[in-house]
Amino acid sequence: MSTNAENAFKLFEATVGQVEGTGEWFEVTQDDINAFAEVTHDHQFIHVDPEMSAQLSPWKVTIAHGFLTLSMLTHLSGSIPQDMSRLSGIMMGVNYGFDKVRFVNPVKVNSRIRATSVLKAVELKDASTLNVTKTFTIEIEGEDKPACVADWITRLVYA
Repeated sequence: MSTNAENAFKLFEATVGQVEGTGEWFEVTQDDINAFAEVTHDHQFIHVDPEMSAQLSPWKVTIAHGFLTLSMLTHLSGSIPQDMSRLSGIMMGVNYGFDKVRFVNPVKVNSRIRATSVLKAVELKDASTLNVTKTFTIEIEGEDKPACVADWITRLVYA
């Protein structure tokens, strides 16, 4: 008899390489950028000083920290439709890390971003555990190049 993880592995494996979906738009405000600067102690002017950014930065406005954009994946991925059958019997999912992260284009203040997910790989670690790798592309509304492309690994533990 197959375990919940083994059943989920088969379901994930059947869709490797496929787009899972695109989430909802989210506006990145100056308040978001300032709050992130406070938490990370990164107060570089290109993030927190609109006047100096208007004068000195190539974008002429403040931009979000790259790590703020990356950290928004938790929120952005939550609005991407999921095949819930793959989560039958799950106890928890934990952030296992990233294989690759690229910050392709800065997110200017008041821009809207959203994420698209492609299932890149699934690995059965043991009878109750999977590693699921998804490639997330964070696009910026009205921009040709995405803000970020990241291969994110989540460890799923099943009962």
